[in-house]
Amino acid sequence: MTEMNAGAAHGLRIGVDNPAAGQQRAHPMTDHSTSRAGYAYALTAFTLWGVIPLFFKALIPIDSIDIVAHRVLWAVPPLALLLWARGRLGEVKAALANPKVRWTLLLTACLIAVNWLVYILGVNSGHVLATSLGYYLNPLINVLIGRFLLSEHLSRLQWSALGLAAIGIAILAAGSTFTDLWITLTLGFSFGFYGYFRKKVDVGAAPGLLLETIILAPLTILWLTSLRDMGDPLWGPSGWHTFLLAISGVVTALPLLLFTEGARRLPLSTIGILQFLAPTMQFAMGVFLFGELFTSARALAFAFIWAAISLYVMALVRQARERKPS
Repeated sequence: MTEMNAGAAHGLRIGVDNPAAGQQRAHPMTDHSTSRAGYAYALTAFTLWGVIPLFFKALIPIDSIDIVAHRVLWAVPPLALLLWARGRLGEVKAALANPKVRWTLLLTACLIAVNWLVYILGVNSGHVLATSLGYYLNPLINVLIGRFLLSEHLSRLQWSALGLAAIGIAILAAGSTFTDLWITLTLGFSFGFYGYFRKKVDVGAAPGLLLETIILAPLTILWLTSLRDMGDPLWGPSGWHTFLLAISGVVTALPLLLFTEGARRLPLSTIGILQFLAPTMQFAMGVFLFGELFTSARALAFAFIWAAISLYVMALVRQARERKPS
């Protein structure tokens, strides 16, 4: 899933964002219309995440930490406005009143900040292929976390998928630079553990992301006003860069909103399959648009990862069929 921001991992928890989701869907026409709208929302979200490298490439030569700092600050207003318009600011207040939620969101804020920073560093330093592989791996890392931290049972297909993914990573480690491996594993594991800890608190995707950006805001303000290279323009070298920085918050919030709306209307297994659209688009851009070198080692590693993903998708479909009422 692309750089698939904050709420994506948590956004699959449909009941948190909309407790009534999935109910009152007896009428066939209504069900069909809801499904069509779900596909439209989800595909638009994943497409936007898929092309987001173009946005960050356009911000070069601004320092990556500066981009993350602006992104955090400019994400607060649209998220707050969205929650106010939906009458959900009460969820934010409730979360703040709970010490466990506050500490957990402090941890997830750090994880998503690392994820965002490494992603932007990867994209703007010419390692889009490594970033796409990180998000290909993320669902498999989630399976691994579920097995060893949540004691979830794994099917043979899931174990086979993990085995193939491990072979792919080993090939990547042997035939690629340390930078590629570091970016891939940091993105995959930071987002995997982000999702793991977010599932431990009953906070919806958008409220959680708003609180995470608010938690990070003081540090980003300190960075922008005191710690960065003050010789560089705060708003970039041109008016175009200033405009892009100003809309970076909307770029963060809009795909999240669309993703959440799609997740409410579609089965989780469908969302699990659609999520591979974004890293696939990024992979294609890395090879055909940005001209990154697709070595034989990378090709073999990606082949094993894609084989692992195929088994993962087969496991999703099988589980969905088993759960479907006769």
